[in-house]
Amino acid sequence: MASSKEYLDFVLEQLSALSDITYRAMMGEYIIYYQGKIVGGIYDDRFLIKPVKSAISLLPDAVYELPYEGAKEMLLVDEVDNRELMAELFNVMLPELPAPKKRKK
Repeated sequence: MASSKEYLDFVLEQLSALSDITYRAMMGEYIIYYQGKIVGGIYDDRFLIKPVKSAISLLPDAVYELPYEGAKEMLLVDEVDNRELMAELFNVMLPELPAPKKRKK
């Protein structure tokens, strides 16, 4: 099942306090970037993020879920409607996220 554009728009609206949020559509799902770094994505209308230490400590009760078959587990964000939490989450995660890989020409 692919994710809906409506759910993507909802998540992006919740993140509107942050600058430099972008996304990329990929096989019916959406990868979410913050300042050029991959934070997570929308999979089957679920917002999942990378399980970095800061995210785990901020969301200690978060459930781990697979975005798709064969992928690594990610954290499910249940409180997408909490704008303050979403902004805090992205800001604490940013230093732990890997830099984008350089594209080969």
